[in-house]
Amino acid sequence: MTPQQRKNRKLIIGIFSLSIIPFSIAWFLAKNPELLKSSATNHGQLIVPIITTERADFQGFDTFSQDNLKEADAHWLIVNVIPKADCAETCLDALHKSRQLRLMLSKELVRTRRAVLMLDANVSPETAANWWKEDVDLLRLKPNLAVIEKLNLLYNGQVPEGVLLLVDPLGNFMMRYAPNFNPYDAKNDLMHLLKISQIG
Repeated sequence: MTPQQRKNRKLIIGIFSLSIIPFSIAWFLAKNPELLKSSATNHGQLIVPIITTERADFQGFDTFSQDNLKEADAHWLIVNVIPKADCAETCLDALHKSRQLRLMLSKELVRTRRAVLMLDANVSPETAANWWKEDVDLLRLKPNLAVIEKLNLLYNGQVPEGVLLLVDPLGNFMMRYAPNFNPYDAKNDLMHLLKISQIG
């Protein structure tokens, strides 16, 4: 074999290797997806599988929300959940942080709405009015039993007080944040979703 033939053979092997290596890496990562978790840029937890809902799954909790229920359509929703008949300190803190989160969105604010899901049917609008005195535009929603069951399943039986959810304009529950969430982290995630979203 001449030196030129050896050189050509090395070149062919090199080109073949360059085409095989990326596929090998992709195959390895597909078989071991946990290796990619450390490089994730989101701060919240993606809801997998996504919880899908429809407009008919929700009713307005009070007169304001009944009259403005359409505001939930075609907007990204920043959702607090009140699972019990009382909104204690953790719950009130989450409401405050979600209000600050929306204000931090600046010009993207108009693409979002804030909502709270009332899971306990025993709460009266008069009692709850004390929880959101500063939130004149907050939508207060009552989900139907099917949505409540999906949320309880997501949280292994009981939704904790103070959690935050992000819902896309189609009514899909996309991301969740633990109680005592950092509103700056949630803002970064939401800004990323708004940037890549073609809807809402």
